[in-house]
Amino acid sequence: MKIMTISNLYPPHHVGGYEVRCQQVMDRLRGRGHEVHVLTSNHAKPGVTEPDPPGIERALRIHGFFGHPWLPMHQLLELERENHATLIAAIKRVQPDVIHVWNMGGISKSLLHRLEDGNIPVVYDISDHWIARSLKGDVWLDWWNRRARGGSGLLRMLAELLAQRRKFDRDAPTYPVERIAWKHIYFCSAFLRQLTLDAGYKVGHGSVIYCGVETAKFEHKTDYSEFKRLLFVGRLSEDKDPLTAIRGVAKARAQGLDVTLDLYGKGDQEYVQQLHDSCADLKLGNAVQFKSCTPEEMRRVYSQYDALLFTSNWGEPFALTPLEAMAARLPVILVPDGGDVELGRDGENCVLAEAANPESLASGIKRLHENPTLRQQIAKSAGTEVDDQYDLKPISEQIESFLENVLRESRG
Repeated sequence: MKIMTISNLYPPHHVGGYEVRCQQVMDRLRGRGHEVHVLTSNHAKPGVTEPDPPGIERALRIHGFFGHPWLPMHQLLELERENHATLIAAIKRVQPDVIHVWNMGGISKSLLHRLEDGNIPVVYDISDHWIARSLKGDVWLDWWNRRARGGSGLLRMLAELLAQRRKFDRDAPTYPVERIAWKHIYFCSAFLRQLTLDAGYKVGHGSVIYCGVETAKFEHKTDYSEFKRLLFVGRLSEDKDPLTAIRGVAKARAQGLDVTLDLYGKGDQEYVQQLHDSCADLKLGNAVQFKSCTPEEMRRVYSQYDALLFTSNWGEPFALTPLEAMAARLPVILVPDGGDVELGRDGENCVLAEAANPESLASGIKRLHENPTLRQQIAKSAGTEVDDQYDLKPISEQIESFLENVLRESRG
């Protein structure tokens, strides 16, 4: 297969796990003999000078995301036209068999209309809320399709009366998002599929292919005799809720449990200061530490702790962090949030706790503290499950099969 992949960001110029997962899957597909061309944005992380391998084209322009400015309509028209010209040229040059769309956050959503109107099958990989929570907010498409009001409404009416809108549609389509068919689509969880369906999009037919991790790269924990060092990994932000992790540890310590917490992650300076202030108010002293390391180093770090506290409560599509901890045979205390409801089974592969509930988290900590057998059982069970079901190899093969089936169907 000749695959053209479209993603808003792509490593090493990335901000999160969605883009890393995209790269990992593309590398696997190349390794299985497919030709992959990645079309992504020209967004650049400061200080990153690593050259791209062949097949990576950084040419699309970002609008309003990742520090890029929000543009007035006359400048946005220029950006939309440029992105469409880039896409058209790339398709003509690559001649792909299938187009594989990943995260479109910050990228011209009007590109989707051009793809859908073309004769190349389009497959959507959805591991984020960009359809359910932001597609209708796309500035270009929203301006053309919102209910007429004020000066912008008069301008739209004038453009339609003078047949100008049809001219714009040739350069940068203005159709409403409801026109997108989503014929070939899969989600990283049934939760995300339902969330997108509830937002009004016709995606109930979509498949579910869960996220995967490279399980073989994680160092395994082998000693479960002690239970003291607890771990939080993730953005230090309200949606990941590290504050509940801190408060849960404080309540566990108040019950006489000698446990500590290390938080690995970065966040907004103001919020991080709030976390430090909370630690001071709770008189946690050195019991809570803020640390950082690279993703590669993290693969060894998990095994050095006694449990992961995963407290995210924003509607995670399907989080990678619990999978990584499980791959390292680290016991996990999991808030069953969003797609992670489909992963966690209390007492089997994790211990469950209620979202934003420090008392519930402290109860989970105590439960593991008092039961070394349970710690070892859930860690071993989760590790085997992740190896078998969530390793990147079988996940990538599922994606490959999906793409091949779509291509086969399109050729009759």
